[in-house]
Amino acid sequence: MALLRAGNAAAAVAQIRVAPTVRDLRALEKALAAAQMAGRWRDVDAAIAESVQALSAPRLHRSP
Repeated sequence: MALLRAGNAAAAVAQIRVAPTVRDLRALEKALAAAQMAGRWRDVDAAIAESVQALSAPRLHRSP
């Protein structure tokens, strides 16, 4: 949220891509909605959606 409030959407997207869990991403979505900032940045919304999908999908191959 701090990166988005500062206007640094590129850094926010980078942080979203390395989010550890779906729970963290859902919390970010809720925080954006509460701050009425949801939908302001298309790339941020897309990164959240892609990361949630990637973290929710079963892994076909896990590296050792």
